[in-house]
Amino acid sequence: MATIERVEVLVTSPGRNFVTLRITTSDGVTGLGDATLNGRELAVASYLEDHLAPLLAGRDPDWIEDTWQYLYKGAYWRRGPVTMTAIAAVDVALWDIKGKVAGMPVYQLLGGRSRDGVLVYCHASGTDVESLLDDVAAYRERGFQAIRAQAAVPGLSGSYGVRTGSLYEPAATALPDEQAWSTEAYLDFAPGYLAEVRERFGFGFHLLHDVHHRLTPIEAARFGRSVEELRLFWMEDPTPAENQEAFRLIRQHTTTPIATGEVLNSIWDVKELITEQLIDYVRTTVVHAGGITHLRRIFDLAALYQVRTGSHGATDLSPVTTAAAVHVDITVPNFGIQEHMGHTAETYEVFRGSPRLENGMLHPSDAPGLGVEYDDEVAARFPYQARYLPVARRLDGSVHDW
Repeated sequence: MATIERVEVLVTSPGRNFVTLRITTSDGVTGLGDATLNGRELAVASYLEDHLAPLLAGRDPDWIEDTWQYLYKGAYWRRGPVTMTAIAAVDVALWDIKGKVAGMPVYQLLGGRSRDGVLVYCHASGTDVESLLDDVAAYRERGFQAIRAQAAVPGLSGSYGVRTGSLYEPAATALPDEQAWSTEAYLDFAPGYLAEVRERFGFGFHLLHDVHHRLTPIEAARFGRSVEELRLFWMEDPTPAENQEAFRLIRQHTTTPIATGEVLNSIWDVKELITEQLIDYVRTTVVHAGGITHLRRIFDLAALYQVRTGSHGATDLSPVTTAAAVHVDITVPNFGIQEHMGHTAETYEVFRGSPRLENGMLHPSDAPGLGVEYDDEVAARFPYQARYLPVARRLDGSVHDW
């Protein structure tokens, strides 16, 4: 019987910081798991090195469910992003190992395909409306069937989701960047530029928009109602999701579909949202919600209530998570859409192998396991760099929801 022999926590920064867990069995099979928590990477690295790695040595890698329960219940202090990201890394690495031992891609172990490919959405943005429209046009020409649109609010530095270079990366400063925010200015501006996207390009593709937790429930309801005729695929994170009850108020006032969950970490965090059908898409992701094992439980619960999946997939998740997400997406019956931003060329040098993108859809690798390998030699060229997410402040100086 093979056992877990070596557990390594690998930190590298090829364009941005990533924490990767590599588990090696006594018969030489390796598995990778993503452990990246944007802006708090070293907290998860420490949790893995100091608390989980000593518990894994000598365990049977086949016991994925038992290992998940052991790490979750044995800590007493449950849930939270650091704990669940660390457990996710272990879980995904064990699924990678199981696929390699079986000689099958992970999606086959999960029951096989439910669809030909995984619909993804990209991120179009602009410093003004005209540059946003140009970006949407570029993505349409590349064959994307779903596009998220964000434009900088005039006069504000805190316009979430707008690229400053070739790739959007919010965690870009050694100390938190404090950005000005005005809800009133946003509410006056955003519905108009979304209308211009529809006027220019029509309704032949899915249009998405991210509010990023910055509205109160009644403000979110007003926003959702104002864009109903634009037929958004969803409005994302309209209000902070810790208060699940708040989504009831939004639901009462608008038929614009609602998506949330990227900062939530467990089935208990989304239970009310799902069972009371307060959202249309659950955005929990494999790396922050406990791995493949736990994410499937969330998605299975969602399927019972006609809630579809829409997992987070920004650049703060490594190609290991992209691969794991697509293996899950291709199998679940209630799949909705997958976020996809891509990574820098340097990132793809470190993480070799990834799902194939074609005509706005991702396709999983058919290699055994996840289909991603880690290059230690290249990774060593990119040491860790402390980076923080920005902090939004209202015009009166008070801290606002991120």
